[in-house]
Amino acid sequence: MGAEPKIGKAATSAHGARTPMTMVQALRSAMDVALERDPNVVVFGEDVGYFGGVFRCTDGLQAKYGKSRVFDSPLSESGIVGTAVGMAAYGLRPVVEIQFADYFYPAYDQIVSEAARLRYRSAGDFSAPLVIRMPCGGGIYGGQTHSQSPEVLFTHVCGLRTVMPSNPYDAKGLLIAAIECDDPVIFLEPKRLYNGPFDGHHDRPLVSWTKHPLGEVPEGYYTVPLESAAVFREGRDVTVLAYGTMVYVCEAAARETGVDAEIIDLRSLWPMDLRTVVDSVRKTRRCVVVHEATRTSGFGAELCALVQEQCFYHLEAPIERVTGWDTPYPHAQEWAYFPGPRRVGAALKRVMEE
Repeated sequence: MGAEPKIGKAATSAHGARTPMTMVQALRSAMDVALERDPNVVVFGEDVGYFGGVFRCTDGLQAKYGKSRVFDSPLSESGIVGTAVGMAAYGLRPVVEIQFADYFYPAYDQIVSEAARLRYRSAGDFSAPLVIRMPCGGGIYGGQTHSQSPEVLFTHVCGLRTVMPSNPYDAKGLLIAAIECDDPVIFLEPKRLYNGPFDGHHDRPLVSWTKHPLGEVPEGYYTVPLESAAVFREGRDVTVLAYGTMVYVCEAAARETGVDAEIIDLRSLWPMDLRTVVDSVRKTRRCVVVHEATRTSGFGAELCALVQEQCFYHLEAPIERVTGWDTPYPHAQEWAYFPGPRRVGAALKRVMEE
């Protein structure tokens, strides 16, 4: 069997008392800390004020900080992001919520043409220090309009940072770092992980974050650096590149196949921590890339290209890729679409046979 997951070792230094938190609670704590530390931070979006958000990530923040700093918006994604760009240009630090990542498309012009390019277009006179939070991914029987993983539509755009945490500890630290960043940050939240880690076995009992080391979160201020990947599980046989929910699916696949896989949790998709990826692949000499989004032109294609460019003479087998299928996310056949431990395990076995 391989090494136990290397979870939280490098990140858990003295940041004050720790308490068990779900990812929802960790995200709320991050916004609470940011609102308290910086009067320029504002939080808004559909139902995020009085109601506390559809997933309750902002619950109680309006009561604590008032309606001028945590408030509801009209049902207009373009209006939400456009308003945030203007606020950011004038010196505020807006944190806006798109209720589901599937709904961001009307705001794409504002994200790409305005937020991402404001500094370039103004020759550095203006910037857009804003965060756009979006619950993403499947595994909740949400069907095609509540399950998409659109990360590659942001990593392709110059001027954006794209982040996806896989656990409560990283979620809080990365969100605070994103709010303090002077660049626009797309903050994708795998909603299947909001209340506990999920290894792809949908027919098994749910696991709570209270039973996981990465559910222990400092109560106060701390950051997890952007552009930093984490070695989630050390191994010698093969490097697995994953993020979000797929980190736990890959962990289960390694455990069930007995392959000593080193799992890299990318955390920051772009800009990414290429050095950690390259060091791992050059050590194991094999690589499997896993993501939930559709296959063609997915972010995994970029990862495969980077590994090929940086590690070609070290590779002993072709790079394997496990992804969602090139279809809308199906409601009735969710688990046929979802890249589970069986599919990941088959890829691990194939790459070891080469």
